[in-house]
Amino acid sequence: MAHPNQILHNASTGQTIRFVRTGCETNGQLLEMEATFRAHSVEPVAHYHPHQTEAFTILSGELTVVMDGKMQTLKPGITLHIPKNTVHSMWNDSDAETVVNWQVRPALDTAEFFETVTGLVNDGKVTPKGMPPLLQTALMAQRFANVFRLAKPPHFIQKLVFGLLTPVAYAVGYRPTYQKYVDISVEPNKPTASRVASN
Repeated sequence: MAHPNQILHNASTGQTIRFVRTGCETNGQLLEMEATFRAHSVEPVAHYHPHQTEAFTILSGELTVVMDGKMQTLKPGITLHIPKNTVHSMWNDSDAETVVNWQVRPALDTAEFFETVTGLVNDGKVTPKGMPPLLQTALMAQRFANVFRLAKPPHFIQKLVFGLLTPVAYAVGYRPTYQKYVDISVEPNKPTASRVASN
């Protein structure tokens, strides 16, 4: 279960996330994080959140954002609000590290999604581009459809294709998430090696 000051470091993207307040502390209303983007990070896949809004406040550095097809660069002190169902992607295209305050409302299963993705990356269970294999993606896309959806192809096509792949994925041993990534007994404020991943 996610807890304040837990750190996730994604070894593929170099992004580090520190949970500030989780759904447990906010009665499910808010997941607040501090995220660090390494210099010249790679643009992630375009996506949207069907039931959540996000707010990104730049604490230091610059953040490049594409939202609904329009690109902008955010400077320190700027806060960007992203409505639900808005396609977006963001990365650090500058020469210096970028740090942002990141708030997601409501929290839902977002922390568990990040824990699962980070765990798979750090265990080397992703493609050379840092993406889970297709069968793993099929299960995760369905499990976390309430908090994260790929912009393409249309969701109804994803739902159909991933639904057909689900029995195969389970048969060969994949699961939507894994206990070792989301249910590690650790002392609060003390991250463990298995939970620390580079973005």
